Amino acid sequence: MKKIIVLLAALLLSAVSGPAPAAPRDQLTVFIWSEYIDPEVVKDFERETGIKVRFDYYESNEEMIAKLQGGGVRQYDLIFPSSYFLPTLKNLNLIQPLDHSQLPGLANLDPELVKKLEEDPKQEFTVPYQWGTSGLAYRGAEPAEASWALLFKPRPGSGSYIILDTARDALGAALKYLGYSINSVNPKEIEAAMNLLITTKSRPEFFGFDGGVGGLNKVVGGLAAIAQVYSGDAIRAEEEDETLKFLLPREGFEVWTDLMAVPAQAPNPEGALAFINYLLRPEIGALVATYNRYATPNAAARAFIPPEDLANPALYPSAELMKKAEYLKDLGPNNRLYDEAWTIIKNR
Repeated sequence: MKKIIVLLAALLLSAVSGPAPAAPRDQLTVFIWSEYIDPEVVKDFERETGIKVRFDYYESNEEMIAKLQGGGVRQYDLIFPSSYFLPTLKNLNLIQPLDHSQLPGLANLDPELVKKLEEDPKQEFTVPYQWGTSGLAYRGAEPAEASWALLFKPRPGSGSYIILDTARDALGAALKYLGYSINSVNPKEIEAAMNLLITTKSRPEFFGFDGGVGGLNKVVGGLAAIAQVYSGDAIRAEEEDETLKFLLPREGFEVWTDLMAVPAQAPNPEGALAFINYLLRPEIGALVATYNRYATPNAAARAFIPPEDLANPALYPSAELMKKAEYLKDLGPNNRLYDEAWTIIKNR
């Protein structure tokens, strides 16, 4: 039934979405976060266009950039970087400008969200895909307080814990716990966060750094008690296991936006643009968001999202909760402060 609905939606919206791009090649290679797109949406795109989509997966922006620099820039047609990595991709000439004449679906984007994307407010190189938060997933009794202290000052017997295996996520959580900005460029504050993480990983309860899905799966499997995770991953798992819960720490939390971009030497850029425009259709955007359990930047898609999802503060945090949130930003030359701190943390 779901497939039929998607196909009907595709036919009904063809006029709204504008003319199709020039005939693309019949293969599209996508480099994306794991478990980040509805397989049924992909199948319907393949049926509609005749383009076969092949996926490779990564668990961090750093891994994605390293693969692009190692030859992936000529291998992949579409990537899904986080917004704060966009300046790095541009500076390294790893992505190409977008042809807006092939993307009439851009009109469906939420203008308020687009304004917040300081790295590319006019979508010259990227298109927003999904946005969400990072917080903590746990099982069992509700913690005494919703705090990053569950990682950085755990109570005796609280069980093992996992921290995200990325510099900005891990250091950002430590900075928030210490009362600093996740975008701090103060060397002393970053050093304090680094030392906190070194202390945290030295405890016997530390179960390692892991990707969002990997850490969550260890909580689901009972191997760990708590993990720093991305909101959508946790919400999806919570719907399958009611003993699993997700919280946003009271000290504040990270908000991120993932984007779609075409590598500079993509073998099939026309196919990539066709796929982006397909994902920008309102019903398709709603299906993607409902599957991923993340918030959509597609304003037109919200009419097709279940009301209970729109009312879920873990998916769409309230204005009050968002006062404690910060968007991760590219810090230019100061990114090295995080890279250096992360290298020390991982090698201690």
